[in-house]
Amino acid sequence: MSAAADQALLSLSTPAGIADPYPVYAKLRDEAPVFRSEVFGGWVLSRFADCQQVLADGETFRVLDAQWRDRHRPGWRDNPAMALLAALLPWKNPPEHTRERRLLMRDFTVRRVQELEPAVRRAVDRVLDGFADATADGSAAEFAGTVLYPLGMAVIGDLVGVPEADRDRLRRVTGLIGMQVDPAMPADLRAAVDAAAVEFRDYFVDLIARRRAEPRDDLTSALLARPAEGADLMSEEEVLNALLVLFGGGYETTAGALGNGIHALLTHPDQFALLTGDPGLAAGAAEEMLRWDGAAQMSQRAAARPTVLDGHEIPADDMVVLLIGAANRDPARFPDPDRFAITRDAGRGLFFGHGLHLCLGAAVARLEMTVLLEQLGKRFPTLRIGGEVERRPNPALRGMTALPLTR
Repeated sequence: MSAAADQALLSLSTPAGIADPYPVYAKLRDEAPVFRSEVFGGWVLSRFADCQQVLADGETFRVLDAQWRDRHRPGWRDNPAMALLAALLPWKNPPEHTRERRLLMRDFTVRRVQELEPAVRRAVDRVLDGFADATADGSAAEFAGTVLYPLGMAVIGDLVGVPEADRDRLRRVTGLIGMQVDPAMPADLRAAVDAAAVEFRDYFVDLIARRRAEPRDDLTSALLARPAEGADLMSEEEVLNALLVLFGGGYETTAGALGNGIHALLTHPDQFALLTGDPGLAAGAAEEMLRWDGAAQMSQRAAARPTVLDGHEIPADDMVVLLIGAANRDPARFPDPDRFAITRDAGRGLFFGHGLHLCLGAAVARLEMTVLLEQLGKRFPTLRIGGEVERRPNPALRGMTALPLTR
């Protein structure tokens, strides 16, 4: 069974698997929901309950931190892109993770996210105005490049304090770094990905120096400010790593989820009609997009001690791969899971994770998605696909490289 399941995993990187991985996920859930994979070198889980259990149990299942990589990935520290990622909060375990997350959340508060809404609305209006201009003659415009990525960059850039003039450069850099999580990344991209990691880190080192010299009303300045007497102070390296993870993770997966979700809306015209008829459904539509075809399709953990999953003995230190895309289509958790329904009321999926490592930027992403969908339904009720759609060739991080739309 493991050999057949591994063949199914390999098919996720084929054109058919990139276009639609969900039949493969269904096969794995039905036939091998927990199995030892030679392809991934670890255990693979595809059911919602199993994935949620692993994410919730931060004592038994820990992220693949630097110590784990030292034992299992010799030489990884010579890889700048992997070294960059391993230093960030999502790849740390308690107690280091606990301290850094607590200090970051002191300034990255619910109130700060709420205060972003006027800026998010202005950014949405601006990018949709650009789309309206680009399609005024009836032609199609590439929606991901015209709307989704500029919007994500504007929102996270305003939050962190990245000047508008630098955002296109950082989009190119983070796009390359994102290839690091592609299990099928071509070897000839390694040098470019590593160079991008160095450039990304250097940029934020410089931004920190500028904000230390001249503070502004942004998160970078807030993290650098001296806290109340007696409170912990974030080190400069901790501030740097916080900015890297917020910026690097703050727009790519949101843009990917929006691209996938808008494609879903327009290929399910009954659902788009519901949204255009009632923009108040935008928040529910965003949640269904995240469940039905989210960008982040996989996550990883390692067993901190011997344990048992579904009758399988998992040795200590074994890697566990969570197929989040499969879990979010599990019929045991979501009735009729392959149906795209923006009025679905069955709870949230695992797109933003669960437990200790719940995504820091989830509230910002939900705000951005909701405002965009609300305005999209109001302004472009006749929106439709206007050309050939192309998907990113990365089974771990789904998204659109071309989404031509017309109105």
